[in-house]
Amino acid sequence: MTRVLLLNATYEPLRVITWKRAIRMLTLGKVEVVEETDHWIRSVSFVIRLPSVVRLLRLIRTRRQPIKFSRHNIYLRDSFCCQYCGARVGSHELNLDHVIPRSMGGKTIWENIVTCCIRCNVRKGGDTPEAVGMRLIRRPRKPDRLPGLAITIHLQDAPDSWRDYLYWNVELET
Repeated sequence: MTRVLLLNATYEPLRVITWKRAIRMLTLGKVEVVEETDHWIRSVSFVIRLPSVVRLLRLIRTRRQPIKFSRHNIYLRDSFCCQYCGARVGSHELNLDHVIPRSMGGKTIWENIVTCCIRCNVRKGGDTPEAVGMRLIRRPRKPDRLPGLAITIHLQDAPDSWRDYLYWNVELET
């Protein structure tokens, strides 16, 4: 077990962290252990059970954080799908595309950047989508919540000790 479920002070799942980070946060007094595994961590000065679920002692306000404009957040907003043909591909096969090209005055902002597959990016080139007969599946916009807050956990990979803390706001995939 190398993963630990991190809960907010309200027991809301925030993210999955490494066991090393969980131990570091525990020794700094930032978290408390809610669930443990059968494995032990031994150091020169202490021996503890490996945590499986930890809870922050201070509440983290997740909804009010500014949304960072980044490649990963754009991929999350667009669900790793090409916004021209709808192909769902991995991040290594996606590009960021300016709907209105920079050569035509387009800016690098949420409302002008979409994800697209390499094939569609080559087809569109330096033109607008309308000029080459392409249509956007969904108009780009700034997301109203952090796209990274949605935790996706494959149900068969989630330890049993996590299941009590995963509820309707966490997407479970079978």
